[in-house]
Amino acid sequence: MAAPLPGAPGGGRAAEPAGGGPRGSPRPPPRPPGGDPPPSPPDRRKKKGDNILENPSIPNPFPELCCSPFASVLSASLLPKATSRKKQVIKIYSEDDTSRALEVPSDITARDVCQLLILKNHYVDDHSWTLFEQLTHTGLGRAIEDHELVIEVQSNWVVEEETKLYFRKNYAKYEFFKNPLSFFPDHMISFPSETSAALSHSGILQMFLSSSTYPEIHGYLHAKEQGKKSWKKLYFLLRRSGLYFSTKGTSKEPRHLQFFCEFSNSDMYMSLTGKKISGAPTNYGFCFKPNKSGGTRDLKQLCADDEQSRTCWMTAIRLLKYGMQLYQNYMQPYQGRSGCSPLNITPMRSISENSLVAMDFSGHRSRIIENPTEALSVAVEEGLAWRRRGCLRLNSHGSPVAVANMAIHRSQSWFHHKISREEAQRLILQHGLVDGVFLVRDSQSNPKTFVLSLSHGLKIKHFQIVPLEDDGKLFYTLDDGHTRFTDLIQLVEFYQLNKGVLPCKLKHYCARIAL
Repeated sequence: MAAPLPGAPGGGRAAEPAGGGPRGSPRPPPRPPGGDPPPSPPDRRKKKGDNILENPSIPNPFPELCCSPFASVLSASLLPKATSRKKQVIKIYSEDDTSRALEVPSDITARDVCQLLILKNHYVDDHSWTLFEQLTHTGLGRAIEDHELVIEVQSNWVVEEETKLYFRKNYAKYEFFKNPLSFFPDHMISFPSETSAALSHSGILQMFLSSSTYPEIHGYLHAKEQGKKSWKKLYFLLRRSGLYFSTKGTSKEPRHLQFFCEFSNSDMYMSLTGKKISGAPTNYGFCFKPNKSGGTRDLKQLCADDEQSRTCWMTAIRLLKYGMQLYQNYMQPYQGRSGCSPLNITPMRSISENSLVAMDFSGHRSRIIENPTEALSVAVEEGLAWRRRGCLRLNSHGSPVAVANMAIHRSQSWFHHKISREEAQRLILQHGLVDGVFLVRDSQSNPKTFVLSLSHGLKIKHFQIVPLEDDGKLFYTLDDGHTRFTDLIQLVEFYQLNKGVLPCKLKHYCARIAL
């Protein structure tokens, strides 16, 4: 019997023999010449499949397109495996507390959710987007690691705690891999004795990611006593086996060390409200929350004396817990892009942006500007001319200078209207204490001036932008009039290219992301 054609009608069942005999019986041999005449041809409709069986068996390259006439067009067994995954709905919040519901598979990671939101909202992917888990009642929050499963994170939430997922930027997420030397003060870290005193950039990375050795982090922290409201200052040590504190001063002897916490079954959170809720002695708190915990009674709370100390502890614990997985998360966006280094790569742009070219229409004939320097200068010149034209259009009943100074900066993402100093510091902290993170806001003490809030050296500094009038024209300055700007946009653009009187250049602006 000829083999059935793969994917032929009948759903893969054995074909009926051409001779009409019982299923599975051999085909009768042809009669010799001169014998009885062959039987009359059967009904073509009933034996239509027999003609197919007489042809050679040819594999069907598209078996999924063939199905039984009695089966549904799209059989469940023919659908991609991804569609059989269980899906759940998650809610993502933006900075203005608007939310967006997404139906996602149960095994989706935080990075995949970020990529989905980037595509839906047409944002530029500069590898700084993150999902942020925030516990409203306790004032705690943490950046979810890119490899973590979002549904698994949600399964650890308790009903009593109002927990939300936020979509925002965090420029400090992988800053350690770019500049590890600035994260660990000399007085807080001890390397193994066989290690040389001067370690290179790559040497520190290898030591933190090594499975055999790990630097020891040590220093004083305030710990909240279990079941009490009081805090106690203790000397802590971070080792590969966990976090310990000394019961006798700064002694590191094993008999004086008491185990405090391990990290495999708990997550680390940062205190977002300072000492308002927890009653901590400082504003630089963090804690460990066990998975499936019963609430605040299971929290192990600590606080440091300054931001540098807290950043050192939290970075070291994060590296200790995730190790190479953290480094793989950091390198994943750059894999497959030959010749690109994570330190000098530029954000991905859309196809439409990459297809744009600079054009010059000033002459009788248009031309493409191929010189990058010339293209940049033309773009800057065109932007300034556009702002001047916009100011004049807005000023049909008033002074163009006044309109420029009062309104033109309002549309910029880095400008935040009528926010307090504390709110500005909270926004910068959410975006990560990386050198160059900034925003511009209205001054609360002087309504006619503005304030530039800038992160540098793990500290947030505030610089007053003073209006200056000269010959009937209004200017803005940061250095008592030595450098003057006609509007805030010029001022920001200048300090993005030049440090000037600031401790560093303006690099990343804080923006309220809307979904």
